Amino acid sequence: MTRATTVRAVLAAAVLLVSVFITLTQSPRLGLDLQGGTRMVLQAKDSATAKADRESTDRTLEVLRQRIDSLGVAEPTLTRSGEDRIIVELPDVQDPRQAADVIGRTAQLGFHAVEGPGAEGDGGQETLPDEQGGLLALGPVRLSGAGVKDATAEFDAQQGTGWAVSLDFHKDAGREWKRLTGDAACNPSGDERRRVAIVLDGKVISSPQVDPSIACEAGLPSGSTRITGSFSAEEARDLALLIKGGALPVPVEIVEQRTVGPTLGAAAIDASARAALIGAAATALFITVMYRLFGALAAVALAAYGVISYAALVALGVTLTLPGLAGFVLAIGMAVDANVLVFERAREEYPDRGKGSLRTALTSGFRGAWSAVADSNVTTLIAAALLFFLGSGPVKGFGVTLAIGVLVSMFSALVIARALTEIAAGSRFVSDYRGVNGIARPGRVRTWLNARDPQLFRSPRRWLLTSTALVLLAVTGILVRGVDLGVEFTGGRLVEYSTNRPVDVETARDAIAAAGFTDAEVTTAGERDLSVRTGQLDNDGEHALRAALAEEGGETTKVRDELIGPSLGDELRRNALIALGVAVFVQLAYLAARFRWTFAVSSVGALVHDVIILVGAFAWLGRPVDGIFLAALLTVIGYSVNDSVVVFDRVRELWARNRRTPVADVANRAVLQTVPRTVNTGMGALFILVALAVLGGDSLADFALALLIGICVGTYSSVMTAVPGALLLELSSKAPPPARKRAPGRRTGAGRKRRDPADNGARV
Repeated sequence: MTRATTVRAVLAAAVLLVSVFITLTQSPRLGLDLQGGTRMVLQAKDSATAKADRESTDRTLEVLRQRIDSLGVAEPTLTRSGEDRIIVELPDVQDPRQAADVIGRTAQLGFHAVEGPGAEGDGGQETLPDEQGGLLALGPVRLSGAGVKDATAEFDAQQGTGWAVSLDFHKDAGREWKRLTGDAACNPSGDERRRVAIVLDGKVISSPQVDPSIACEAGLPSGSTRITGSFSAEEARDLALLIKGGALPVPVEIVEQRTVGPTLGAAAIDASARAALIGAAATALFITVMYRLFGALAAVALAAYGVISYAALVALGVTLTLPGLAGFVLAIGMAVDANVLVFERAREEYPDRGKGSLRTALTSGFRGAWSAVADSNVTTLIAAALLFFLGSGPVKGFGVTLAIGVLVSMFSALVIARALTEIAAGSRFVSDYRGVNGIARPGRVRTWLNARDPQLFRSPRRWLLTSTALVLLAVTGILVRGVDLGVEFTGGRLVEYSTNRPVDVETARDAIAAAGFTDAEVTTAGERDLSVRTGQLDNDGEHALRAALAEEGGETTKVRDELIGPSLGDELRRNALIALGVAVFVQLAYLAARFRWTFAVSSVGALVHDVIILVGAFAWLGRPVDGIFLAALLTVIGYSVNDSVVVFDRVRELWARNRRTPVADVANRAVLQTVPRTVNTGMGALFILVALAVLGGDSLADFALALLIGICVGTYSSVMTAVPGALLLELSSKAPPPARKRAPGRRTGAGRKRRDPADNGARV
């Protein structure tokens, strides 16, 4: 065993041991779509007295934190997003009406002098109903809620007055409170003008009388003010909460709200776990059959990949969402890609080396595949970065999980799998018996292609016409059927219910329409599962809608709830287009830097071809295009460029060796050499995606379907669209063939060759 192999083995063992320790001692942080709960996005708005900037939003966040803490929600999370948005996550809160009622009280809290009884139609001054419904004429705001230092609910058992609310003000506000109550005390007891009105969000939440014992202009000192009345314990606590937390520096608006039931989250975890186990087992079995012993060792590295990826997610504190869980499962298929590239390159090297050179062929395979592995993974990382920076909500989690999966998959293939296979290659038994190691004999696909030697690119325009026809078919679907944009992009509300009794769609539509929701769209996913999509609908409206369904379906449980404001929908739609544009431009720039401009342009052309066909396929199928679809689309972009990179990397290599050979012949040979890798890698990904589509449930079905279509189309376009396009562009290119690069590390010192690590130096 060489020194390099020893280092890889020790490093792999150390990382794996640390990962196992983290896995056994720490628990993952689950997103609300997996553990159940409510997620809200609040947009801070400018007011007459304050601008919604970073500072005011941070102050608003702290006030909201006090409000939400009083709700008793376990481990709520509040974070600022950008300059003026606040993300609120409330685990286990299934009915967001209570939280929205507390959070949504966004106006400035104010203390007013009461100038007397009010009358309807009196436009000269502010008139509001008090707690009993009587009208009060209010003076201007004398004291804002910002002056409140504390407000607590107390029970007075000694005097028997029951529940009361004790107020404490900051120093300057306390003096103003004393003047306000002193002025009110100058009026006779029982007079309306002896009251002080506490107004929040245009509503009088309390209007207590100043106690008769308080003399005129004496006022109530701060710290000893108590609001008494016939309060219940809950009413006293709510009043204290509203007074203490009612002073927001700037108003806020709920622009997004998502609620997921705990049963849906638990089912999603179980379904994804089954999909991961079955898909990974099928993938491991496939590569073992294809590459024998080395395939089995790659399967072991695949298991190590799963442990390390999970530990990385836990150690970094990544919130694991449902799309993120799908990304974790999907990356299992990607982890196979690098191993397949290496093994196929080693198969090409082995026949030229002769019997007994297994380690040399394996070393050459890793060296030859490095460029394609690096470039293909970089393009996927670019897609993951775009998902994180331009996506929102769960899509960000998918981007993080995908990026971690890509990095760990490279470590799994280039360190763990390499260490295992190099150790095995040192065995005489493995070297001598060609049928054992898995790379000493060419695969069936490679043997068949070598025997047939098809000339694929005698007429490259024929393939481009076929691709154009597919694009036109997709565009026709987009124009004729239209794209069903999800609530995320259009704004509105999407609620999924589970009923106790079966309810057909027409009955549900009639019940909802009778309740006043005539514009609601109703679809069914089963006998007892209904989805209702409407325009803008508040939480009280959703409660009424659920009650209407309960009359027909019995006990009705809300499984999922998504509310997107129109402003956020416009922004998400704009960001989606920006994400696609940036993805195309960045991939073009990267490929142009790494390859020839002709290769870059044709690869991006194939990428656009894949995007249009995928959108068109969803249009024909009538499936929704939402944020999860965007995540799948950007992943397909990474996959598409990944396949093109592998093909063009081989074209560049072969063309540099044979500069006088026509580029069409070089491209044909490169494609035939890379087809086995493409087929085997695609099969590994398809096992995972089929398992997700079949076992992942409704939440992941569209995601898996989009990736299935995208990978199939991307595999086709990377060969039959990108390569013919590059050949036609090369006809007008005056750039010379690529120069042959020296193998890295072959010479040291004054031109002296460095010995191959697998070469013991013996010569005969």
